[in-house]
Amino acid sequence: MKRFLSLALVVVSLVCLVACGSNSSNTSNDTPTNTNTETNTNTDSNTSVETIKIGLLTDRSGEYALLGVQKHAAAMLAVKEINDAGGVLGKQIEVIDPDAQSTTTRYQELARQLVFEDKVAAVFGAAASMDREAIRPIFEENKMVYFYNNQYEGGVASKYTFCTGLVSEQQVVPMMQYMIKTYGPKYYIIAADYNAGTELANWVEYVGVEENGAECVGEEFVPTGVSEFSASIDKIKAANADFLVIGLVGASQSSFFAQYSTSGLNLPMCSTFVGLQYYEHKRFDPPALANLNLTCNYTEEMASVSEDAARFVKDVRTIDSSLEYVGMEAANEYIGIHMWAKAVEQAGTVESDAVVAALESGITLENMPSGTVTLDGATHHCIQDVWSAHIDENHDMIFDQKFEQVRPYWLSDVMGVDLRKENANKQFVIADMLAMRENG
Repeated sequence: MKRFLSLALVVVSLVCLVACGSNSSNTSNDTPTNTNTETNTNTDSNTSVETIKIGLLTDRSGEYALLGVQKHAAAMLAVKEINDAGGVLGKQIEVIDPDAQSTTTRYQELARQLVFEDKVAAVFGAAASMDREAIRPIFEENKMVYFYNNQYEGGVASKYTFCTGLVSEQQVVPMMQYMIKTYGPKYYIIAADYNAGTELANWVEYVGVEENGAECVGEEFVPTGVSEFSASIDKIKAANADFLVIGLVGASQSSFFAQYSTSGLNLPMCSTFVGLQYYEHKRFDPPALANLNLTCNYTEEMASVSEDAARFVKDVRTIDSSLEYVGMEAANEYIGIHMWAKAVEQAGTVESDAVVAALESGITLENMPSGTVTLDGATHHCIQDVWSAHIDENHDMIFDQKFEQVRPYWLSDVMGVDLRKENANKQFVIADMLAMRENG
Protein backbone atom coordinates (compact mmCIF):
# COMPACT_ATOMS: atom_id res chain seq x y z
CA MET A 1 0.00 0.00 0.00
CA LYS A 2 2.83 2.32 0.66
CA ARG A 3 3.05 4.86 -2.13
CA PHE A 4 6.27 6.64 -1.29
CA LEU A 5 9.87 5.74 -0.55
CA SER A 6 10.89 6.47 3.00
CA LEU A 7 12.39 9.94 2.97
CA ALA A 8 13.26 12.58 5.50
CA LEU A 9 10.28 14.89 5.26
CA VAL A 10 9.55 18.30 6.64
CA VAL A 11 7.83 18.14 10.03
CA VAL A 12 4.35 19.53 9.77
CA SER A 13 2.32 20.09 12.93
CA LEU A 14 -0.82 21.85 13.95
CA VAL A 15 1.26 24.31 15.90
CA CYS A 16 2.87 25.62 12.74
CA LEU A 17 -0.50 25.74 11.05
CA VAL A 18 -1.94 28.18 13.57
CA ALA A 19 0.46 30.97 12.64
CA CYS A 20 1.16 32.67 13.12
CA GLY A 21 -22.79 37.20 -21.58
CA SER A 22 -24.45 36.22 -23.38
CA ASN A 23 -23.94 32.63 -24.30
CA SER A 24 -24.36 33.05 -28.04
CA SER A 25 -21.87 30.44 -29.17
CA ASN A 26 -23.71 27.45 -27.69
CA THR A 27 -27.16 26.00 -28.04
CA SER A 28 -28.12 25.70 -24.37
CA ASN A 29 -31.16 27.47 -22.99
CA ASP A 30 -29.32 29.16 -20.14
CA THR A 31 -29.18 32.93 -20.26
CA PRO A 32 -26.72 35.32 -18.61
CA THR A 33 -27.76 37.26 -15.58
CA ASN A 34 -27.35 41.00 -16.07
CA THR A 35 -27.48 42.67 -12.68
CA ASN A 36 -27.69 46.11 -14.32
CA THR A 37 -30.78 47.18 -16.27
CA GLU A 38 -28.76 49.32 -18.68
CA THR A 39 -27.41 47.88 -21.91
CA ASN A 40 -23.70 47.37 -22.28
CA THR A 41 -22.90 49.25 -25.49
CA ASN A 42 -19.29 48.14 -25.67
CA THR A 43 -18.15 44.51 -25.85
CA ASP A 44 -14.77 45.38 -24.34
CA SER A 45 -15.27 45.38 -20.58
CA ASN A 46 -12.05 47.31 -20.05
CA THR A 47 -13.37 50.35 -21.91
CA SER A 48 -17.13 50.06 -21.43
CA VAL A 49 -18.85 53.26 -20.38
CA GLU A 50 -21.74 51.28 -18.95
CA THR A 51 -20.64 48.09 -17.18
CA ILE A 52 -17.71 45.90 -16.25
CA LYS A 53 -18.30 42.32 -17.32
CA ILE A 54 -17.20 39.26 -15.39
CA GLY A 55 -17.60 35.59 -16.23
CA LEU A 56 -19.17 33.10 -13.82
CA LEU A 57 -18.91 29.38 -14.58
CA THR A 58 -20.95 27.18 -12.25
CA ASP A 59 -22.66 23.81 -12.61
CA ARG A 60 -26.39 24.47 -12.40
CA SER A 61 -27.21 21.12 -13.98
CA GLY A 62 -25.55 17.72 -14.09
CA GLU A 63 -23.54 15.79 -11.51
CA TYR A 64 -22.36 18.82 -9.52
CA ALA A 65 -25.55 20.89 -9.62
CA LEU A 66 -26.30 20.52 -5.89
CA LEU A 67 -23.10 22.44 -5.29
CA GLY A 68 -23.23 24.71 -8.33
CA VAL A 69 -26.53 26.34 -7.46
CA GLN A 70 -25.13 27.35 -4.08
CA LYS A 71 -22.05 28.91 -5.66
CA HIS A 72 -24.11 30.74 -8.27
CA ALA A 73 -26.47 32.28 -5.73
CA ALA A 74 -23.58 33.38 -3.51
CA ALA A 75 -21.79 34.99 -6.44
CA MET A 76 -24.92 36.87 -7.46
CA LEU A 77 -25.35 38.07 -3.88
CA ALA A 78 -21.82 39.46 -3.88
CA VAL A 79 -22.40 41.22 -7.20
CA LYS A 80 -25.68 42.69 -5.95
CA GLU A 81 -23.99 44.02 -2.81
CA ILE A 82 -21.18 45.58 -4.82
CA ASN A 83 -23.54 47.11 -7.37
CA ASP A 84 -25.88 48.42 -4.66
CA ALA A 85 -22.86 50.13 -3.09
CA GLY A 86 -21.96 51.87 -6.38
CA GLY A 87 -20.20 49.13 -8.33
CA VAL A 88 -16.48 49.10 -9.07
CA LEU A 89 -14.70 52.15 -10.44
CA GLY A 90 -18.11 53.80 -10.62
CA LYS A 91 -19.50 51.13 -12.96
CA GLN A 92 -21.98 48.34 -12.42
CA ILE A 93 -20.89 44.71 -12.74
CA GLU A 94 -22.55 42.65 -15.46
CA VAL A 95 -22.40 38.88 -15.02
CA ILE A 96 -22.07 36.50 -17.97
CA ASP A 97 -23.08 33.19 -16.38
CA PRO A 98 -23.70 30.24 -18.72
CA ASP A 99 -24.35 26.86 -17.11
CA ALA A 100 -21.24 24.69 -17.36
CA GLN A 101 -23.43 21.59 -16.93
CA SER A 102 -20.82 19.60 -14.96
CA THR A 103 -18.97 18.90 -18.22
CA THR A 104 -15.23 19.48 -18.65
CA THR A 105 -15.32 20.07 -22.41
CA ARG A 106 -18.09 22.60 -21.96
CA TYR A 107 -15.99 24.40 -19.36
CA GLN A 108 -13.23 24.76 -21.94
CA GLU A 109 -15.64 25.99 -24.61
CA LEU A 110 -17.17 28.56 -22.28
CA ALA A 111 -13.79 29.70 -20.97
CA ARG A 112 -12.69 30.58 -24.49
CA GLN A 113 -16.00 32.31 -25.15
CA LEU A 114 -15.64 34.48 -22.05
CA VAL A 115 -12.10 35.47 -23.01
CA PHE A 116 -12.40 36.00 -26.77
CA GLU A 117 -16.06 36.87 -27.37
CA ASP A 118 -17.44 38.33 -24.16
CA LYS A 119 -14.09 39.94 -23.26
CA VAL A 120 -14.77 39.81 -19.54
CA ALA A 121 -12.48 41.43 -16.98
CA ALA A 122 -12.19 38.32 -14.78
CA VAL A 123 -13.59 34.80 -14.49
CA PHE A 124 -14.86 32.98 -11.42
CA GLY A 125 -15.61 29.34 -11.76
CA ALA A 126 -15.35 25.56 -11.50
CA ALA A 127 -15.82 23.23 -8.58
CA ALA A 128 -14.13 19.98 -9.60
CA SER A 129 -10.35 20.09 -9.80
CA MET A 130 -10.35 18.43 -13.20
CA ASP A 131 -12.47 21.28 -14.55
CA ARG A 132 -10.21 23.89 -13.00
CA GLU A 133 -7.13 22.33 -14.55
CA ALA A 134 -8.88 22.15 -17.94
CA ILE A 135 -9.55 25.90 -18.04
CA ARG A 136 -6.71 27.38 -16.01
CA PRO A 137 -4.20 27.21 -18.92
CA ILE A 138 -6.64 29.16 -21.11
CA PHE A 139 -6.77 31.98 -18.60
CA GLU A 140 -3.05 31.89 -17.88
CA GLU A 141 -2.13 32.09 -21.57
CA ASN A 142 -4.46 35.03 -22.10
CA LYS A 143 -3.58 36.90 -18.91
CA MET A 144 -7.10 36.61 -17.55
CA VAL A 145 -7.58 36.99 -13.80
CA TYR A 146 -9.18 33.75 -12.63
CA PHE A 147 -10.65 32.95 -9.20
CA TYR A 148 -11.08 29.32 -8.21
CA ASN A 149 -13.37 29.59 -5.20
CA ASN A 150 -13.40 26.07 -3.87
CA GLN A 151 -11.77 23.88 -1.27
CA TYR A 152 -9.28 21.64 -3.07
CA GLU A 153 -6.16 19.51 -2.75
CA GLY A 154 -3.83 22.51 -3.12
CA GLY A 155 -0.63 23.17 -5.05
CA VAL A 156 -1.80 25.46 -7.86
CA ALA A 157 0.79 28.19 -8.48
CA SER A 158 -0.12 30.47 -11.38
CA LYS A 159 0.23 34.22 -11.81
CA TYR A 160 -3.37 34.86 -12.86
CA THR A 161 -5.08 32.23 -10.63
CA PHE A 162 -6.34 32.97 -7.12
CA CYS A 163 -7.84 30.42 -4.73
CA THR A 164 -10.13 31.31 -1.83
CA GLY A 165 -10.90 27.81 -0.50
CA LEU A 166 -8.95 25.83 2.07
CA VAL A 167 -6.12 23.55 0.94
CA SER A 168 -4.63 20.34 2.30
CA GLU A 169 -2.17 21.79 4.81
CA GLN A 170 -5.06 23.73 6.35
CA GLN A 171 -7.39 20.72 6.52
CA VAL A 172 -5.64 17.35 6.22
CA VAL A 173 -3.00 18.07 8.86
CA PRO A 174 -5.32 18.81 11.80
CA MET A 175 -7.83 16.21 10.61
CA MET A 176 -5.36 13.32 10.42
CA GLN A 177 -3.61 14.24 13.64
CA TYR A 178 -6.94 14.21 15.46
CA MET A 179 -8.17 10.95 13.91
CA ILE A 180 -4.95 9.06 14.63
CA LYS A 181 -4.80 10.31 18.21
CA THR A 182 -8.48 9.64 18.91
CA TYR A 183 -9.23 6.42 17.03
CA GLY A 184 -5.97 4.70 16.17
CA PRO A 185 -3.38 4.51 13.37
CA LYS A 186 -5.06 2.30 10.75
CA TYR A 187 -7.07 4.04 8.05
CA TYR A 188 -8.86 3.12 4.83
CA ILE A 189 -9.39 5.77 2.13
CA ILE A 190 -12.08 5.76 -0.53
CA ALA A 191 -11.99 8.69 -2.94
CA ALA A 192 -12.95 9.89 -6.39
CA ASP A 193 -10.70 8.69 -9.19
CA TYR A 194 -9.30 11.98 -10.46
CA ASN A 195 -6.71 14.47 -9.31
CA ALA A 196 -8.69 15.72 -6.30
CA GLY A 197 -9.11 12.23 -4.88
CA THR A 198 -5.69 10.83 -5.70
CA GLU A 199 -3.83 13.87 -4.40
CA LEU A 200 -5.96 13.85 -1.25
CA ALA A 201 -4.76 10.27 -0.75
CA ASN A 202 -1.16 11.41 -1.21
CA TRP A 203 -1.62 14.14 1.41
CA VAL A 204 -3.29 11.72 3.80
CA GLU A 205 -0.36 9.32 3.43
CA TYR A 206 2.20 12.09 3.77
CA VAL A 207 0.64 13.49 6.94
CA GLY A 208 -0.62 10.20 8.35
CA VAL A 209 2.01 7.60 7.51
CA GLU A 210 5.18 9.62 7.05
CA GLU A 211 4.60 12.18 9.78
CA ASN A 212 2.37 10.50 12.35
CA GLY A 213 3.06 6.78 12.12
CA ALA A 214 -0.30 5.73 10.68
CA GLU A 215 -0.90 2.73 8.45
CA CYS A 216 -2.96 2.68 5.26
CA VAL A 217 -4.80 -0.66 5.32
CA GLY A 218 -6.69 -0.05 2.09
CA GLU A 219 -7.46 2.48 -0.61
CA GLU A 220 -9.89 2.66 -3.48
CA PHE A 221 -10.44 5.25 -6.19
CA VAL A 222 -13.95 5.33 -7.62
CA PRO A 223 -14.85 6.79 -11.04
CA THR A 224 -17.11 9.82 -10.90
CA GLY A 225 -20.76 9.00 -11.42
CA VAL A 226 -20.59 5.61 -9.70
CA SER A 227 -23.41 5.04 -7.20
CA GLU A 228 -23.10 1.34 -6.27
CA PHE A 229 -20.75 0.60 -3.36
CA SER A 230 -21.49 -2.91 -2.11
CA ALA A 231 -18.12 -4.26 -3.26
CA SER A 232 -16.34 -1.28 -1.76
CA ILE A 233 -18.07 -1.77 1.59
CA ASP A 234 -17.04 -5.45 1.60
CA LYS A 235 -13.41 -4.33 1.13
CA ILE A 236 -13.72 -1.89 4.00
CA LYS A 237 -15.13 -4.61 6.25
CA ALA A 238 -12.19 -6.87 5.47
CA ALA A 239 -9.55 -4.20 6.04
CA ASN A 240 -9.99 -3.87 9.83
CA ALA A 241 -9.39 -0.10 9.77
CA ASP A 242 -9.69 2.23 12.77
CA PHE A 243 -11.28 4.95 10.67
CA LEU A 244 -12.29 5.90 7.12
CA VAL A 245 -11.06 8.84 5.06
CA ILE A 246 -13.76 9.86 2.57
CA GLY A 247 -12.99 11.72 -0.66
CA LEU A 248 -16.10 10.93 -2.70
CA VAL A 249 -17.61 13.75 -4.78
CA GLY A 250 -20.84 14.56 -6.57
CA ALA A 251 -24.44 13.51 -6.15
CA SER A 252 -23.92 9.94 -7.38
CA GLN A 253 -21.03 9.07 -5.08
CA SER A 254 -22.98 10.43 -2.12
CA SER A 255 -25.00 7.20 -2.36
CA PHE A 256 -22.16 5.54 -0.48
CA PHE A 257 -23.47 6.82 2.85
CA ALA A 258 -26.94 5.32 2.65
CA GLN A 259 -25.45 1.96 1.67
CA TYR A 260 -22.74 2.19 4.32
CA SER A 261 -25.27 2.92 7.08
CA THR A 262 -27.15 -0.34 6.41
CA SER A 263 -23.99 -2.47 6.21
CA GLY A 264 -23.45 -2.92 9.92
CA LEU A 265 -20.21 -0.94 9.87
CA ASN A 266 -19.85 1.90 12.33
CA LEU A 267 -16.35 3.24 11.76
CA PRO A 268 -15.47 6.88 12.49
CA MET A 269 -15.10 8.86 9.27
CA CYS A 270 -13.32 12.05 8.25
CA SER A 271 -13.35 14.31 5.21
CA THR A 272 -12.28 17.71 3.98
CA PHE A 273 -15.52 18.30 2.06
CA VAL A 274 -18.22 15.67 2.65
CA GLY A 275 -21.20 17.35 4.29
CA LEU A 276 -19.77 20.75 3.46
CA GLN A 277 -20.56 20.75 -0.26
CA TYR A 278 -23.33 18.24 -1.01
CA TYR A 279 -24.86 18.37 2.52
CA GLU A 280 -25.11 14.61 2.83
CA HIS A 281 -26.05 14.95 6.51
CA LYS A 282 -29.22 16.74 5.40
CA ARG A 283 -30.01 14.51 2.43
CA PHE A 284 -29.66 11.14 4.18
CA ASP A 285 -31.42 9.94 7.30
CA PRO A 286 -29.47 9.57 10.56
CA PRO A 287 -27.25 7.90 11.48
CA ALA A 288 -25.70 7.48 7.99
CA LEU A 289 -23.09 10.19 8.62
CA ALA A 290 -22.79 9.89 12.40
CA ASN A 291 -19.24 10.46 13.66
CA LEU A 292 -18.06 12.14 10.46
CA ASN A 293 -15.22 14.50 11.38
CA LEU A 294 -14.64 17.61 9.26
CA THR A 295 -12.38 20.62 8.81
CA CYS A 296 -13.84 23.73 7.21
CA ASN A 297 -13.76 27.52 7.03
CA TYR A 298 -17.55 27.89 6.85
CA THR A 299 -20.74 25.90 6.72
CA GLU A 300 -24.41 26.82 7.08
CA GLU A 301 -24.53 25.64 10.69
CA MET A 302 -21.97 28.31 11.62
CA ALA A 303 -24.95 30.69 11.73
CA SER A 304 -25.29 29.50 15.32
CA VAL A 305 -21.81 30.75 16.29
CA SER A 306 -21.21 33.71 13.93
CA GLU A 307 -23.33 36.76 13.13
CA ASP A 308 -21.55 37.14 9.78
CA ALA A 309 -22.37 33.55 8.86
CA ALA A 310 -26.01 34.01 9.93
CA ARG A 311 -26.33 37.15 7.80
CA PHE A 312 -24.82 35.35 4.80
CA VAL A 313 -27.19 32.38 5.05
CA LYS A 314 -30.18 34.71 5.21
CA ASP A 315 -29.00 36.98 2.37
CA VAL A 316 -28.11 34.16 -0.04
CA ARG A 317 -31.65 32.89 0.21
CA THR A 318 -32.95 36.28 -0.91
CA ILE A 319 -31.18 35.49 -4.19
CA ASP A 320 -32.42 31.90 -4.42
CA SER A 321 -35.11 30.91 -1.92
CA SER A 322 -35.10 27.32 -3.23
CA LEU A 323 -31.63 26.53 -1.89
CA GLU A 324 -31.65 23.49 0.35
CA TYR A 325 -28.26 24.33 1.87
CA VAL A 326 -25.69 27.14 1.89
CA GLY A 327 -22.38 25.34 2.17
CA MET A 328 -18.66 26.01 2.29
CA GLU A 329 -18.14 26.70 -1.40
CA ALA A 330 -20.94 29.28 -1.47
CA ALA A 331 -18.92 31.28 1.05
CA ASN A 332 -15.74 30.84 -0.97
CA GLU A 333 -17.46 32.07 -4.15
CA TYR A 334 -18.80 35.13 -2.33
CA ILE A 335 -15.34 35.88 -0.92
CA GLY A 336 -13.71 35.64 -4.36
CA ILE A 337 -16.06 38.18 -5.95
CA HIS A 338 -15.56 40.67 -3.12
CA MET A 339 -11.79 40.17 -3.14
CA TRP A 340 -11.56 40.89 -6.87
CA ALA A 341 -13.73 44.01 -6.51
CA LYS A 342 -11.56 45.37 -3.70
CA ALA A 343 -8.41 44.73 -5.76
CA VAL A 344 -9.90 46.53 -8.79
CA GLU A 345 -10.70 49.56 -6.65
CA GLN A 346 -7.19 49.52 -5.22
CA ALA A 347 -5.64 49.16 -8.70
CA GLY A 348 -7.89 51.80 -10.25
CA THR A 349 -8.36 49.62 -13.32
CA VAL A 350 -9.51 46.15 -14.38
CA GLU A 351 -6.26 45.61 -16.34
CA SER A 352 -5.09 42.16 -15.31
CA ASP A 353 -1.50 42.82 -14.26
CA ALA A 354 -2.54 45.80 -12.16
CA VAL A 355 -5.25 43.76 -10.44
CA VAL A 356 -2.78 40.93 -9.80
CA ALA A 357 -0.37 43.39 -8.20
CA ALA A 358 -3.13 44.72 -5.97
CA LEU A 359 -4.12 41.21 -4.92
CA GLU A 360 -0.52 40.29 -4.22
CA SER A 361 -0.21 43.27 -1.88
CA GLY A 362 -2.27 41.30 0.62
CA ILE A 363 -5.96 42.15 0.28
CA THR A 364 -7.88 41.64 3.53
CA LEU A 365 -11.65 41.26 3.82
CA GLU A 366 -13.48 41.62 7.12
CA ASN A 367 -16.90 40.27 8.09
CA MET A 368 -16.92 37.51 5.51
CA PRO A 369 -19.08 34.42 6.18
CA SER A 370 -15.93 32.70 7.47
CA GLY A 371 -14.57 35.78 9.26
CA THR A 372 -11.43 37.66 8.29
CA VAL A 373 -9.78 36.49 5.05
CA THR A 374 -6.41 37.70 3.76
CA LEU A 375 -4.86 36.80 0.43
CA ASP A 376 -1.29 35.53 0.73
CA GLY A 377 0.56 37.34 -2.05
CA ALA A 378 3.28 34.72 -2.47
CA THR A 379 0.93 31.78 -3.07
CA HIS A 380 -2.38 33.36 -4.18
CA HIS A 381 -4.20 31.35 -1.48
CA CYS A 382 -6.01 32.61 1.61
CA ILE A 383 -5.16 32.95 5.27
CA GLN A 384 -8.33 32.28 7.24
CA ASP A 385 -9.89 30.60 10.25
CA VAL A 386 -10.31 26.82 10.20
CA TRP A 387 -12.85 24.92 12.28
CA SER A 388 -12.90 21.26 13.26
CA ALA A 389 -16.39 19.83 13.58
CA HIS A 390 -18.26 16.55 13.63
CA ILE A 391 -21.68 15.18 12.70
CA ASP A 392 -23.47 13.57 15.64
CA GLU A 393 -25.95 10.68 15.67
CA ASN A 394 -28.82 13.07 14.92
CA HIS A 395 -26.91 14.60 11.98
CA ASP A 396 -26.38 17.86 13.82
CA MET A 397 -23.06 19.57 13.12
CA ILE A 398 -21.06 20.24 16.27
CA PHE A 399 -18.14 22.68 16.18
CA ASP A 400 -15.24 21.40 18.26
CA GLN A 401 -12.30 23.77 17.84
CA LYS A 402 -11.34 26.94 15.99
CA PHE A 403 -7.83 27.51 14.61
CA GLU A 404 -7.39 31.19 13.93
CA GLN A 405 -5.89 32.61 10.75
CA VAL A 406 -4.21 29.49 9.39
CA ARG A 407 -1.63 30.09 6.68
CA PRO A 408 -1.53 28.14 3.40
CA TYR A 409 2.18 27.58 3.94
CA TRP A 410 3.10 24.55 1.81
CA LEU A 411 3.76 26.23 -1.53
CA SER A 412 5.91 28.98 -0.06
CA ASP A 413 7.64 27.34 2.92
CA VAL A 414 8.16 23.87 1.44
CA MET A 415 8.17 24.28 -2.34
CA GLY A 416 9.79 27.74 -2.41
CA VAL A 417 7.04 29.39 -4.47
CA ASP A 418 6.72 33.17 -4.55
CA LEU A 419 4.47 34.20 -7.42
CA ARG A 420 5.36 37.85 -6.86
CA LYS A 421 8.83 36.99 -8.16
CA GLU A 422 8.33 34.10 -10.57
CA ASN A 423 5.34 32.47 -12.23
CA ALA A 424 5.56 28.71 -11.69
CA ASN A 425 2.42 28.09 -13.79
CA LYS A 426 1.81 24.54 -12.56
CA GLN A 427 0.11 22.51 -9.88
CA PHE A 428 2.65 21.17 -7.41
CA VAL A 429 1.87 17.80 -5.85
CA ILE A 430 3.35 15.70 -3.06
CA ALA A 431 5.48 13.80 -5.59
CA ASP A 432 7.21 17.08 -6.50
CA MET A 433 8.16 17.60 -2.87
CA LEU A 434 9.54 14.08 -2.55
CA ALA A 435 11.56 14.45 -5.76
CA MET A 436 12.93 17.78 -4.58
CA ARG A 437 14.06 16.29 -1.27
CA GLU A 438 15.52 13.23 -2.94
CA ASN A 439 17.58 15.47 -5.21
CA GLY A 440 18.83 17.50 -2.29
